Amino acid sequence: MSTAILTGQPVPGSSIEGDLRALGFEVHVATDVAHAGALLARVPGDQRVAVVDARFVGHLHALRLGLADPRFDLTAIPGAVSARAAGRQALTRAMARENPAGGSGAVIVASLADRVTAALDADGADVHRPALGSLVAAVPADPQARNEARQAVASVDEEAVRLRSAVKSGDGLFTTYCISPYSRYVARWCARRGLTPNLVTTASLLTALVAAACAATGTRVGFVAAGVLLIASFVLDCADGQLARYSLQYSTLGAWLDATFDRAKEFAFYAGLALGASRGGDDVWALALGAMVLQTCRHMVDFAFVEAQQDAAAGSSAAPTAALSDRLDGVGWTVWVRRVIILPIGERWAMIAVLTAVATPRVTFCALLAWMAFATAYTTAGRVLRSVTRRARRTDRAARALADLADSGPLAQAAARTLGERFRVPALPAAVTGAALVVLPAALWGPAWATAAGAALSAAFCGLAVARPLKGALDWLVPPLLRATEYGTVLLLAAKAGADSGVNGVLPAAFGLVAAVAYHHYDTVYRIRGNAGAPPAWLIRATGGQEGRTLLVTVLAALLTASQFKVALTVLAVAVGLLVLSESIRFWVAAHQGGAPAVHDEGETA
Repeated sequence: MSTAILTGQPVPGSSIEGDLRALGFEVHVATDVAHAGALLARVPGDQRVAVVDARFVGHLHALRLGLADPRFDLTAIPGAVSARAAGRQALTRAMARENPAGGSGAVIVASLADRVTAALDADGADVHRPALGSLVAAVPADPQARNEARQAVASVDEEAVRLRSAVKSGDGLFTTYCISPYSRYVARWCARRGLTPNLVTTASLLTALVAAACAATGTRVGFVAAGVLLIASFVLDCADGQLARYSLQYSTLGAWLDATFDRAKEFAFYAGLALGASRGGDDVWALALGAMVLQTCRHMVDFAFVEAQQDAAAGSSAAPTAALSDRLDGVGWTVWVRRVIILPIGERWAMIAVLTAVATPRVTFCALLAWMAFATAYTTAGRVLRSVTRRARRTDRAARALADLADSGPLAQAAARTLGERFRVPALPAAVTGAALVVLPAALWGPAWATAAGAALSAAFCGLAVARPLKGALDWLVPPLLRATEYGTVLLLAAKAGADSGVNGVLPAAFGLVAAVAYHHYDTVYRIRGNAGAPPAWLIRATGGQEGRTLLVTVLAALLTASQFKVALTVLAVAVGLLVLSESIRFWVAAHQGGAPAVHDEGETA
């Protein structure tokens, strides 16, 4: 139960007490500063507490934004300030500064809440002030000002504002104009029935899995049903975030579920399409795996670039390309064109759904690969230009994040220790060389000992790539390049083994392995974004790191027959999947139960 301490002169007819109770607060009225401090001291340390001026006039949603947002330790609006458990100590200190002599019997006249907020600012506390827009939050000083404030409240459609604010800014064209206009009402319907965002997220996952099962039938009716259900899943996917924003039901666990289930839904649908095509005699598993590889590598480019840039040291000069982008943002239609070009999840799912319903799985995958390849080239080229034209100084935190994204195992770490000082090779050339040493033999000879030898040499160059902090202008390209090396090698070896032997099932087994490893890499990203650091070292050692897994797959491909290689890939996929999934679930559930700050990672543009 949260507690609200109401201070100041009571106002007859005010709804503030009822509003606070509607938000789940237990209300206590303080007669003076000393009484307010005593009430604050009585509130259990693990509960949220708010200090609110009794003269407050404003919208209920303004109070909700100022007092009930679980993402921030300290939040303030005019006439109110609140603190989660982590912000209680700062609030107590600020309150004590308002009563230095131990208090008096005087009734509080000036707004204690605003004075406490000013004291928090003076102490350097990080106080979040939500953007209220047209919502009203005021502490009128006299009856005339109170009447004016009440008229301002009455003139604003609070529910319309709340619905608009539930929609994420910066979404793609399809989501903005074809999904959000009605998905926000789905979110409100869920809120009024007590449904949580996590429940809606789970419903979206189940709908997508049913869509994948329909696609796996291989019939035209199944493909049409799959397309319709995929769009329905996306509507729910948008609604869960809108519900979280509408009702401020943010959580660490919810952000992880939303991001993780997005990947699970899409990869499951790829597998369903490939199974459906196989039933019709068309083997498109290589295309399905290629789509998963390209999409994951493209996301890793996004994640690595953001981690490298957002923490650049102060004083870094802006890139000319960034200035050009800002100017283009002033021309409305160019914003939408650029959002469509990058193929956000809304456009991507819409294209997949439509083509699944009206065309064949092969056409769907070919179109998807072509657009994703163009989008990847477009975004990567722009980010490379920004990086080389911007005078940025990378921080230690950014370098650490890039090193964690690299997923270097024992072999690369040993190579970094033993060879790093003797051979001072720049990170990006070392990573490119390592990629060429294993990918080219895999493409030319497939499963062969020459490929395994190339993988062993590649592991050494991977170590050289991470031997020193990744602070170069283009060092953020190292993690996505390592992803492409590992995934690409598995794809090439599985495709070659299946084609040369005629054994079915090698590519589906490779699909499972890449999906398990990709989950591990996405999970690493989500932990870094949540300031939780990389997965534990034991997990990296147990899964071998990217270079260890690549070497193992090349050795297995050279040593085993195609049938045996299929079994080995399946076993490896299950082992890696169980390890990373169990540890990931343990970590995120523990973080949620341990009171980690609630987050709402907007993630990929919808």
